[in-house]
Amino acid sequence: MAFGAAVPAVGAGRAGPGAECPPGQSDCSVWDDDPGTPGNPGGGDDGGGGDPGGGGGGGKCQWNGRTVKCYDEFLGWFNNEDGCYYKLAQPQPEAPEGKQWYTRTCNGGELGSDTNVLLDSPPPGFGAPPDPEELARRALAKITIATPRIAVAPRRSNGPGLVGLPVWMWAQSDDPKYFGPTQEASETDRGLTVRIEARFDRIVWDMGNGSKVTCDGAGTRYTASGPRAGRPSPDCGYDSGYPKAGDYQVWARTHWTVTWWGGGESGVIPQTRTTGTIPVRINELQVVAQ
Repeated sequence: MAFGAAVPAVGAGRAGPGAECPPGQSDCSVWDDDPGTPGNPGGGDDGGGGDPGGGGGGGKCQWNGRTVKCYDEFLGWFNNEDGCYYKLAQPQPEAPEGKQWYTRTCNGGELGSDTNVLLDSPPPGFGAPPDPEELARRALAKITIATPRIAVAPRRSNGPGLVGLPVWMWAQSDDPKYFGPTQEASETDRGLTVRIEARFDRIVWDMGNGSKVTCDGAGTRYTASGPRAGRPSPDCGYDSGYPKAGDYQVWARTHWTVTWWGGGESGVIPQTRTTGTIPVRINELQVVAQ
């Protein structure tokens, strides 16, 4: 007597992940999926680091939703209140006592015309020393923390997986921008140097059914002919498998920790990158009782 939905025969006698094929079960293999492409299925990235999905938000000087330099060697100091840069006009025109002429460049320093304005006191932000965290974010923009392409087994295009059988997950890992090792950079402004160190922390997989799996690295690629064929992944797998049949969307998020130090200060800038999704189809495991 058979229980559960019948599974299409793809290749009889192949070993399943974590168990031998049960009597009467024609196929219980897993397959590698085509790598997922970067996307945003589960929320935005946390900024920084040369990835289009990230951005470099969080700086203290902002204009039209973007971070700008608080100090520019040609434009001067940035004023958050009006989006203009100010520097002392050179040469300094004659001015009434207690006032000074400033060269003002507006629109966040882009497409702005220079005008000289007479002020009683320096505008907000003028003359401020370098901000170490701003330099850290500028250093972060020099490195690349990229979104990896992911893969899973089973592979829907080759046939469905089965309830209760382990799932393998892995990602492209042949470049430091995906999983490390540590990336380093520095930025110097007016004699202050800030250094950063970016370390991969973890990758969290969302299995599409409310379950999450945390892995320490990129995982191991599944091969049907490999020594671990038919067994759980050695380092990154959903070992218990899906408890119910259905169609699932799997995606993952990598987490990095960027530590910075300089000018007697230090801090941390968390970073995440979110992958695209991979469809997984799971069928009921067919069991034959004799």
